[in-house]
Amino acid sequence: MNANEVIESYVTDVAVQLPRKQRNDVAFELRALINEGLQDKAEDAGRAVDAAMAIEFLRAFGRPAEVAARYRPALTVIDPADGRSFMLASVVGMAVIWGLGLLQVLLEPENAAGFLGKLGRWWGGAVLGSLWWPGMLVVGYGMAAWARRRRPQTSEWKPRFGDLTPGSRTGMVIALIGVVIGMLVLIEPRWILDFFWRGRAAPAAYEALTYTDAFLRWKGPCVLALLALNIPIFIAVIVSGRWSATLRRVSDALGLALCAVLTWVVLDGPVFSTPTADKTLKPLLVLTIAFMLIDMGIKRYRRVSPAPN
Repeated sequence: MNANEVIESYVTDVAVQLPRKQRNDVAFELRALINEGLQDKAEDAGRAVDAAMAIEFLRAFGRPAEVAARYRPALTVIDPADGRSFMLASVVGMAVIWGLGLLQVLLEPENAAGFLGKLGRWWGGAVLGSLWWPGMLVVGYGMAAWARRRRPQTSEWKPRFGDLTPGSRTGMVIALIGVVIGMLVLIEPRWILDFFWRGRAAPAAYEALTYTDAFLRWKGPCVLALLALNIPIFIAVIVSGRWSATLRRVSDALGLALCAVLTWVVLDGPVFSTPTADKTLKPLLVLTIAFMLIDMGIKRYRRVSPAPN
């Protein structure tokens, strides 16, 4: 990783924490500021800027979350001056509520029922019980802040690889192998039975994994073609070691097209000839579609194009 890639990683980590309309301008400004500071540091040190110098400079510059906070209005849930009183009021208040609730339960007649009983159980169960979530968040963020103060080295910023291949080339090779295996299973799902049971599986199992004619006519070939189009993209990324903007756009388009075709498969008739196998497959396809859309949405949200307007 060179100095420019370190800077890009840092700028991206800052920009994704800002409102979308503000990201590109801030990223452009921040990159210029960092480059200027690094040049001054390099001149003082009498050597060229490298990745190690960039990482050292950016760690001193501040955590990405802290830098992002400088560019947006602060949102304070609890004022620092009220922190101790908030904690004390929370502990005392919860202790009083728990004590009164316990006393009420102990003094309540065993045959008590009716509307008020239902209302009390609702209040104590649904309403008060729902408060565990904000309480857990407050405690969790408080513990995280305490841990950062106690051991600041554990929260030091580390550069990520930006749009380089996630998980290195090895991960992309594994993904490519997964696509190829998926295509083989799609072409003939019954080979799984031959692989694991060496041709001795029950005839009913082979029948269950037999496609319908309607699936083989259009939907199956469409899914197979979209999967096959990913292979040259994966190979190009493995060779170059990074995602280019064009490859990323093509991959996104193929992903959306595959989601559309899989939705067509789910909604338009059976895939397998037996209802049991088909009912097992359809929920898995729905989960696959949901996962793909969520993954593309997260990657799209985190994408930053820091360039001048």
